[in-house]
Amino acid sequence: MRPLARNSKVAAYQSVSVQGGVGAEDPHKLVLMLMDGALDRLALARGFAERGEVSRKAQILHSCITIITELRGSLNLEHGGALAQNLSELYAYMMRQLVRAIGDGGASGIQEVRSLLSEIRAAWAAIGPEAAARSGSGTCN
Repeated sequence: MRPLARNSKVAAYQSVSVQGGVGAEDPHKLVLMLMDGALDRLALARGFAERGEVSRKAQILHSCITIITELRGSLNLEHGGALAQNLSELYAYMMRQLVRAIGDGGASGIQEVRSLLSEIRAAWAAIGPEAAARSGSGTCN
């Protein structure tokens, strides 16, 4: 089997796997899945940046921006108070940094966003689904 054909089959499987998993997950887990997806893509983008693969870096960063946009859009600003507002502003900052990273050749902006998102992910994972549902500052409310 040619590598391209194998890669497209793997991509198709991953797409079905992710789509199949989404419907059965709770909102807390869905946010973790989005964050994990963004973090994986940020790691890829950093590698592309370091190798000078500008086009591939731009494509993968665009998908990261899309994921972060979803995370930001899922915040419950009405009930989440200052925490939700601060997260919204932080997500907006991350998106701006990634837009800048698309235009320049460096990986520093990518690494900054990866570090910020890793911290948010760790905090989100630590609070657990019950606390996220009660707080109202999370998502999908």
